[in-house]
Amino acid sequence: MKASSPPFSLLVNGERHCLDVPHEAPLLYVLRNDLGLNGPKYGCGLGQCGACTVLMDDKCARSCVIPAGGAAGRAITTLEGLGTRTHPHFVQQAFIERQAAQCGYCLNGMIMATVGLLQKNPHPTDSEIIDALAHNLCRCGTHIEILEAVHRAVELLAARNEEST
Repeated sequence: MKASSPPFSLLVNGERHCLDVPHEAPLLYVLRNDLGLNGPKYGCGLGQCGACTVLMDDKCARSCVIPAGGAAGRAITTLEGLGTRTHPHFVQQAFIERQAAQCGYCLNGMIMATVGLLQKNPHPTDSEIIDALAHNLCRCGTHIEILEAVHRAVELLAARNEEST
């Protein structure tokens, strides 16, 4: 689809992309369809389920309701930008260790929300974890494993911080 507005650039996972897409196109569609990043998922299209969550300037954002042109000039991080299969981000590692997925559809949102939480609060209480994840829907019922994964991520973060001091 040819854009009627001028091309713009997005900084995604540390890489700049020049895009010729409509500025009003949902960021989620641009990430998935134009950049091939399939971490963020289409869930509700209303910004309510969390499946499309990305970090924008290190804050959780729902990419299905953000116009791509509105994200220009901001740093966007997707699930793919956190780690790799061989070197996962510590939050990804915690979710793997605690087997915190069944269907995996909510996983993107849960991991991105956890990263956002731990950037602000490296030692959250159960109540703070629940509040941070409350707007991410999981229909499979892996809530206990997800909570355990967040606690494991807190442990891994603490260990990383101890190693760096």
